[in-house]
Amino acid sequence: LLIFIERISFLTFQKYQYYLDRLTPQTAVRWVIAVIAIFTFCARILYLQGFYIVAYAVGIYYLNLLLLFLTPSIDPALEDDDDGPVLPSKSNDEFRPFMRRLPEFKCW
Repeated sequence: LLIFIERISFLTFQKYQYYLDRLTPQTAVRWVIAVIAIFTFCARILYLQGFYIVAYAVGIYYLNLLLLFLTPSIDPALEDDDDGPVLPSKSNDEFRPFMRRLPEFKCW
């Protein structure tokens, strides 16, 4: 029985990973699915007229994830001591792309 449960859980995880890998390049589809899931959750809360505290806690958690997703991992305002713009003087002062504090897939 234990081997059967382990096999079913492995196959389920493998199928989940397959669909996750197929959905990776489609950013717009992921965001549409997320918005639909949020609206469905809100509609369920309103329909059942309950679970408000749980919904409030989940909302705070999602807001925290959103803020971590939108903030940079390195704050350039804290690194610069000057008030004006400065040209790069060392090789490590070159342009760095926007790196998020929380990657997109950890947000999901």
